[in-house]
Amino acid sequence: MSSEAPAAEAHEHSHADVSGGWLRAAVFGAMDGLVTNTALVAGVGGGGAPARTIVLSGVASLVAGAISMALGEYTSVRTQNEQLDLEVEKERRELERNPGGELAELVQMMQVRGVDADLARQVAVQLHRDPDVALRLHVVAELGLNPNDKPSPRVAAVSSFLTFATGAVVPLLPYLLGWSVLWVALLCGGAGLLAAGALSSRFTPRSWWFAGLRQLLFGALAAGVTYAIGTAIGVTAT
Repeated sequence: MSSEAPAAEAHEHSHADVSGGWLRAAVFGAMDGLVTNTALVAGVGGGGAPARTIVLSGVASLVAGAISMALGEYTSVRTQNEQLDLEVEKERRELERNPGGELAELVQMMQVRGVDADLARQVAVQLHRDPDVALRLHVVAELGLNPNDKPSPRVAAVSSFLTFATGAVVPLLPYLLGWSVLWVALLCGGAGLLAAGALSSRFTPRSWWFAGLRQLLFGALAAGVTYAIGTAIGVTAT
């Protein structure tokens, strides 16, 4: 009988996107598009505007909002990546100028995580033999970000553009299909908010009904405020 311990069985598994890439941009874009245009339709329609004006305002908001979201996401993610690059270079210089101090820092970080002092030093010394490995470990430990796993600004921009436009068109559908009734448009917007919130729960520990109702509540609040303002302005203007 062999005295060797059985090897641990490896199980393949994957994780969701948590780096702030396409998922965050997609969820933000869809929710923003739905809330923005549902509230806009409520405000303009509450003011007594004709269907043509509501459609024109909604389409203009869709185009302008989608472009703004895409440019904002691109700039935001690009700036975040550039800041990370700057911090990586700062850490690289520290490793070159003060290798002993950085080694001691890694030993201390491993001890804080429960590794015995002697073992922590042995592992740290071995890891520091490869400058790239040492750099990556220090950046991940100190910044909580992996320099080799940065989100793509282009993916974030395209994702936010498409999802904002998709969300923004939902409350306009009745008007675009020739059914110019305000409450139907608001109902479509509400259904879209409920569905988008429920879908987002797939990436969180929240239940689908909680996430859906929460987003519906936010949208209803925004639509209610803009409807009241639109009604007040419409009465004053007439």
